[in-house]
Amino acid sequence: MLKLALPLRLHLSLVIVVGAALLQFNAWLCLGIYGAIALVWAAFLRVPIPQLGGLLGTELIFLSFMALPLGWERASFLLVRSLVCLVTMNSFLLTLPPHSFGIALKSLPVPAPIKANLLLAGQYLEILLDEVTRMQRSAQLRGLNGTVGWLRYTSAAMIGALYLRSLDRAERVYAAMVIRGYNGQLPVDATFRPKERFVLLVAWAIASGLTITSYNI
Repeated sequence: MLKLALPLRLHLSLVIVVGAALLQFNAWLCLGIYGAIALVWAAFLRVPIPQLGGLLGTELIFLSFMALPLGWERASFLLVRSLVCLVTMNSFLLTLPPHSFGIALKSLPVPAPIKANLLLAGQYLEILLDEVTRMQRSAQLRGLNGTVGWLRYTSAAMIGALYLRSLDRAERVYAAMVIRGYNGQLPVDATFRPKERFVLLVAWAIASGLTITSYNI
């Protein structure tokens, strides 16, 4: 498989998401093309389907509560467009190597404080998911297998324990980062090579053309 640098993967994911998000309402043909691109992108990144499906299901449940009051026609387009964006970004996030979110983040043209906040939020989410995995494994060892068993095991007390454990571990990780010299800046170089700039330029050109076309159909 052709390997892409993490910053380029992040930028290509953002091209798809921004292009789909700016589509004209009810431009189903262009949305379908973006949907096909998102599926190809997920297949290219070889995202684990069970994890992607579980994550999408949870996210769409929350989104449906906000979109359905807008009416079926508007809600259906918004949900499908959200699904395209979520498939793209979840595929990127689920295939990231551990603790490498900051390397991809370094290339974004946003102020340093925003990058630092996003980096720390990403680190905390990684820790939170790791603690959830540990607690699920612990539940399985107690004979609570399957979704029903896990939901029975999860209670207000367990959620509180999960929050305290993940917060305590996050503070220890941040202290270790500070001890190793972290001052809000990442000591990595995330500049694009000429070939990567060309790929990104072509991607932006295709996305711009597709999105602008949706306003002329």
